Amino acid sequence: MQHTSNLTSQIIEAIQNKKGQKISLIDLQEIESAPASEFIVCQGNSTSQVSAIADSIREELQKNIGIKPYNYDGYRNSQWIVIDYGNVLVHVFLPDYREFYNLEDLWSDAKITRIPDLN
Repeated sequence: MQHTSNLTSQIIEAIQNKKGQKISLIDLQEIESAPASEFIVCQGNSTSQVSAIADSIREELQKNIGIKPYNYDGYRNSQWIVIDYGNVLVHVFLPDYREFYNLEDLWSDAKITRIPDLN
């Protein structure tokens, strides 16, 4: 996971800058059918916070390491925004949508690391 570690830490920092919560890193490298080698999942408490977190991720990565996402989607409703960085997919949810789609459970074979919330 060497190549994503700086990317991953930048994403986590950008999420925390906007008070994103319950960050999970889902390591999918050992799972053949996985669409990426890592998912980063987090949540915001309102649609405006969800889009602010997603904006923060995109802006910080562009500014700090010169990386733009390949794609992103979900801003129309801001209930679940996904940002595609190739090997890393970032999912920013409202709590209800996160619970409904339950990515951690869906990929429960993967190694999941939970990042403690900042106070």
